[in-house]
Amino acid sequence: MASNGTKYIYAGGDADERKGDPHNYGGLFRCTPGEGEWQSMTQGLPPNVSARAFAVNPNDPRVIYVGTQDGVYRSLDAGEHWQRPNFPDRNVDIYAITYHPTRPNVLYAGAAPVALYRSEDGGENWKKMPAARAPKNCDMDFPVRIIRMAIDPSRPNDIYLALEVDGVIRSSDGGETFTDVSKPLIELAELPHLKSRIGSTMESEGMLDSHAITVSAAAPGQPILAVRMGLFRGTDGGAAWRDMQVGRFSPITYARDVCVSPHNPRTLYACLSTAARSDDGRLYRSDDLGESWRRVDHTIQAKGTMMAVTVSHADPKRVYCVSRCGQVFGTEDEGASWREYPLPAGVLQRARAVACA
Repeated sequence: MASNGTKYIYAGGDADERKGDPHNYGGLFRCTPGEGEWQSMTQGLPPNVSARAFAVNPNDPRVIYVGTQDGVYRSLDAGEHWQRPNFPDRNVDIYAITYHPTRPNVLYAGAAPVALYRSEDGGENWKKMPAARAPKNCDMDFPVRIIRMAIDPSRPNDIYLALEVDGVIRSSDGGETFTDVSKPLIELAELPHLKSRIGSTMESEGMLDSHAITVSAAAPGQPILAVRMGLFRGTDGGAAWRDMQVGRFSPITYARDVCVSPHNPRTLYACLSTAARSDDGRLYRSDDLGESWRRVDHTIQAKGTMMAVTVSHADPKRVYCVSRCGQVFGTEDEGASWREYPLPAGVLQRARAVACA
């Protein structure tokens, strides 16, 4: 919550390039829980902003970063005003931002085409890390992007980059060098039920279609990856991967996001749907590091692919998720009750990111 005690929800999506359309396709929005009235946040942001990723300072919720089509922007007053810090490159599409789990002044930002940036002074200055490159495991008709990042809390030099669509690369030295850990994912695609080809000539495309990655302090060296084909757990830093078989608990398994609760390293949340663009999406929770799952959003009905989930750093009872078609769903009581906060109509099929502070 902000310094005045106000709680906020943030949501954003990709801006549409259709000229002359009066609707606000994409954008960055903020509202207060319980009120449901979204404000379009524009001061200091690029025109027609694409808000693709958020990072809220765990120790000061007034400080929030957003990834845009022009690099990283920062607010120091809970979104009222935004400014572009000393980010080295213009017109860079940022799809992921994360704080380092043990070094609060260190942040990382991931881009499309694949590029990694690091700040070591709380986001004031950024530099590009040249070793982060796409391994070119799969050729698609759009640039490979760093869609999510994860840093192992127990091994804080270990960074995992989830690449859409190209697998996973890992650094063991804070981003100075990287290793491709996608080969075991490609090998899993030899199984008939894990083959998927939509935009390439490769049956392993679905296993390389990374959407999110996370690592729990309760399971060092075991990243959890969300891909088109479901949820997969790595061992030995991604040297091997195994199917978590989320289909035992959910009839839909297209995995778009997965995260660890900042309050309990054994608690996970996952966004599951039927496809990249669909009319159904659901939120699942695990309290045993992914060995079992249960649906927690029974009182809501997503009308599109569930894209992202977030848990407040200040309060484990506050959980929010967003569907592609512009529905934000939230609970302030850890799932006992839910409320829908529909974004402005123009965000249909463009919503991507959500945060709460």
